[in-house]
Amino acid sequence: MILIWPSLRHLPRAFGTEARKGDRKKESLVFNYVRTAILIAALTALFMGVGFLLGGGPGMVIALVIAGAMNLFAWWNSGSMVLRYYKAREVTPETQPSFYRVVEGLARRAELPMPRVYIIDNPQPNAFATGRGPNNAAVAATTGLLQSLNEYEVAGVMAHELAHVRNRDTLIMTITATIAGAIGMVANFALFFGGSRNNPLGIIGVLAMMILAPMAASLVQLAISRSREYEADRGGAEICGNPHWLADALEKLHYGSERIDNPAAEGNPATAHMFIVNPLHAHARDKLFSTHPSMESRVARLREMAPRNENRREKTEAWPTGPWSETNPNSSRQEPRRSPGPWET
Repeated sequence: MILIWPSLRHLPRAFGTEARKGDRKKESLVFNYVRTAILIAALTALFMGVGFLLGGGPGMVIALVIAGAMNLFAWWNSGSMVLRYYKAREVTPETQPSFYRVVEGLARRAELPMPRVYIIDNPQPNAFATGRGPNNAAVAATTGLLQSLNEYEVAGVMAHELAHVRNRDTLIMTITATIAGAIGMVANFALFFGGSRNNPLGIIGVLAMMILAPMAASLVQLAISRSREYEADRGGAEICGNPHWLADALEKLHYGSERIDNPAAEGNPATAHMFIVNPLHAHARDKLFSTHPSMESRVARLREMAPRNENRREKTEAWPTGPWSETNPNSSRQEPRRSPGPWET
């Protein structure tokens, strides 16, 4: 229960905020928190079960201590580590005024502290959020994203990432990824320490556990990741004010991520769940082991959220490159006339 607590302790606050916005949203939020808590409980039980099968009661206690220590380390350091790994550079209102302004306005709409804003020099269009919580969160977008989407679609993507921050998903996914990784590590140790005659599993059972335990842990982790993506899509559409902006962006990001490599993500697949679309090519069409729901289902849900009379194209034509892009040769031109975005006052 110690490992589940971080995902549950914010439930009353989130529940109270959403309750004022309608029973349907309230029920959806509660359902997602309960489902996530159950899945994390299953993951924790699986890890402790592996420890028990290898070392009895002491093994189970050791497994719990290891999981707690790894969770604490990952929770405290994951944000800075992933930003360093992807060589993200922080931007300011002076260096990237348009992009920063979009994030600032959306954070205000979401009633969140202003996160740190980063850009990653990577041609694959993608984005992620990280950090221990709303007070020290960071959002990052690749140069490929900023050059591929117009301002409204960028707003939809950043709203999705801020929804992750508001829902504390960065903490939840750090916990699940850490426990899943620990299960795989302990299962590998089983070959060396689990083959004694006193082990009730026997050598065949140990080998089976080495194969099945990490697989089961991965499936639970992926189920949690997919459920949080759906909730962030819903929250992102609410924050930016138009579900079509995020839906349009997802279609473009999906197309781009399938055709442009992300070597950094391929080198560390454990970070794939952080991105708004799957950055990996290995499981691009493997729905069972995908860290994200299918693009078709995500887009369909977003389209259903929009009122039928809502203007899907409440924006001008897409810019070939965003006006905030440092490599945009037309960045000094006059911006086209358009309807005000929801982040503008």
